[in-house]
Amino acid sequence: MILTVTPNTALDITYRVRSLRPHSTHRVSEVTERPGGKGLNVARVLAALGHEVTVTGFAGGGTGRIVQERLTTTPGVVDALVPIGGATRRTIAVVDELSGDTTQLNEPGPTITPPEWSAFQEAYEGLLASASAVALCGSLPPGVPVGAYAGLIRTARAAGVPVLLDTSGEALRRGVAARPDIVKPNSDELAELTGSHEPSRAAHAARRRGAHAVVASLGAEGLLAATPEGTWRAGPPGRVHGNPTGAGDSVTAGLLAGLVEHRPWPERLVRAVALATATVRAPVAGEFDRKAYEDLLGRVAVTGEVTAA
Repeated sequence: MILTVTPNTALDITYRVRSLRPHSTHRVSEVTERPGGKGLNVARVLAALGHEVTVTGFAGGGTGRIVQERLTTTPGVVDALVPIGGATRRTIAVVDELSGDTTQLNEPGPTITPPEWSAFQEAYEGLLASASAVALCGSLPPGVPVGAYAGLIRTARAAGVPVLLDTSGEALRRGVAARPDIVKPNSDELAELTGSHEPSRAAHAARRRGAHAVVASLGAEGLLAATPEGTWRAGPPGRVHGNPTGAGDSVTAGLLAGLVEHRPWPERLVRAVALATATVRAPVAGEFDRKAYEDLLGRVAVTGEVTAA
């Protein structure tokens, strides 16, 4: 079982409009709702790839109930969200059908009380007993200590469970120092962490700070991986048009699947780039186009070198 942790879960709502114009009234042509937050997005992709996944984090209020109801209809995903008194947040994506651009509105998360955080930590420790890997994903809601991910990484390492960390800012800085197996920043997050805007130099600097391996998302240029086994770049076969929402979470899912299947790094990167590209091409934010994914598996280019033993 793969465990994904999403402290700041959400109900993702997508509106489609013909053309988005500021200061105007719009008719929405289509509305979709689904459980969201980075770790839930990762779980949905992993389940579609055939992996058993358990999701944990927090859920509360009417929005939280909707999230949990929708999870019951997601094959392969087990709900282990911890109840809280506050209301789960919503995110609103407005898709402009004419341009293909997406405007994102993210609500703040609910405040987590000390007893709720303690209940989560207890549940997390219990779930690690049957986990083959764990992903710690996204922002931390108010009330959760900024060093929370660092503590969760140490707990997983003590249990012998490999950890992938996907967050930003101070939570990333402290988390890296706890020595996660993989960190997956984007280029801006990596530059903020290390002070370097050159991706390869920054990735190696992040490894020196504690990360075992670093996989940086470089947008349209694909991925850069700096690992003990070698350094590689992987990119899609051409420019990709569509909605990028959830593409980074599909990268995380591809990396986790490759980790638990013990695939070599170049194969992990091919899968991750193919999934991300197929996610951009999908009509619904955060889903992936399976036909496109299968086609892309043979077309993703990987370059790099193996580290000398």
